[in-house]
Amino acid sequence: MLHAGWRGLLRAPVVGVLALALAAPLAACDAAPPTGPPAAPPAAPPSASADGPGTPGAGAPRQPDGQSFYVSDRTAAARRLTELRAQGRTAEAKAIARLAGAPSAHWLVGGDDRAAVEELGRAATAAGRTALFVAYNIPQRDCGSFAAGGAPDAASYRAWVDGLSAGLADRRAWVVLEPDAVPHALDGCGAKGIDAAERYALLAHAVAELKRHPRVRVYLDAGNAGWAQDRSALVDALNRSGIGQADGFAVNVANFYGTEQSASYGAGLSAALGGKHFVIDTSRNGKGPLGGGAWCNPPGRAIGETPTERTGRPGVDAYLWVKIPGESDGDCGRGEPGAGQFWLDYALGLATR
Repeated sequence: MLHAGWRGLLRAPVVGVLALALAAPLAACDAAPPTGPPAAPPAAPPSASADGPGTPGAGAPRQPDGQSFYVSDRTAAARRLTELRAQGRTAEAKAIARLAGAPSAHWLVGGDDRAAVEELGRAATAAGRTALFVAYNIPQRDCGSFAAGGAPDAASYRAWVDGLSAGLADRRAWVVLEPDAVPHALDGCGAKGIDAAERYALLAHAVAELKRHPRVRVYLDAGNAGWAQDRSALVDALNRSGIGQADGFAVNVANFYGTEQSASYGAGLSAALGGKHFVIDTSRNGKGPLGGGAWCNPPGRAIGETPTERTGRPGVDAYLWVKIPGESDGDCGRGEPGAGQFWLDYALGLATR
């Protein structure tokens, strides 16, 4: 799925940073989800620099003015930026600084994610910012495709979520919950029958547990504008998955649909959900989708709006970079880098178009 590839006409992959590398882009259902999990973080952050992320002073990266979300200096883009500057590759460094200097979500894909949540949460709090996370560990994840996996059973998933909740504590954070989980339960690739009912119950547990913390916002994934679905069925599934207690839902995760189209899709769904707010993934939607259902590392794409809560759109709480710009959706059958691996050439294309 996300850390795999979104299928929904275009399902685009999604990746993260504080998690261990797992699988790649989702493969082939009719609506494309996200792609490949994030790579593991380095043992130590890169050195500071006057015009980009680094580790000045006590080791905290400098945060961009006017940005409310935390910008980590431990992303693949930040590490590559340091390398490019050291090599004197000024033009490339300037382009990659656009990616490294903006906040992107950190994917939590199983394992000891509580420690990662605590570490990033503390860093964000110290910087006076809000941490962004993606929880991506639902059992039977990604429809058995590239990012297949997830928690082995319901009990393990609940325990994992409870660990995340404990790690979040009273710190500010936004969590995008389980990309593709609800949409896949409704299409031909997802859990069916009693498995779908269990999935909805697990998502509802996750929402309730994370929302025990007043400073944590939770957005349940709701697919994208190209993922053809019965809206009434989607609304019912979201309701069963705890949307009523969540802060809202997320659209276009790891995909390429333009902000206008995504906002329209979200507004229609919001109306059917009694006015629930939503967030839009703008990480790679600057030029919209390629067309033809291409979701796996499509050429010619560009980053979209920088993450912000100032969207100017009623009901749209934020534009977020949920998918990590520059991280591959997967091999794509063309021998490209595996899902979650930072791909300099592709990243440069996203940053310079």
